[in-house]
Amino acid sequence: MIMIWTIIVGILAGFIASRLFKHKGSGCVVDLLLGLVGGWLGGHVLDWLGITWAGTLGEIGTAVVGAVLLLWIVSLFAKK
Repeated sequence: MIMIWTIIVGILAGFIASRLFKHKGSGCVVDLLLGLVGGWLGGHVLDWLGITWAGTLGEIGTAVVGAVLLLWIVSLFAKK
């Protein structure tokens, strides 16, 4: 059950981050990967800053912060 919840949060966070960053055409699989990696990255970044968010909204918010950060890093290295 935890794995299903992680996938749902990952897809939702990736979708939200894609829309916030104006990243179009990603699809469900890319949103999932973006959300999962973003959750990991966001968790570490917020932990370094001493910020903790609890609950479902905290999980989604952390993943969205990390996913947006990840999209920003990728955009720095992507060809324009």
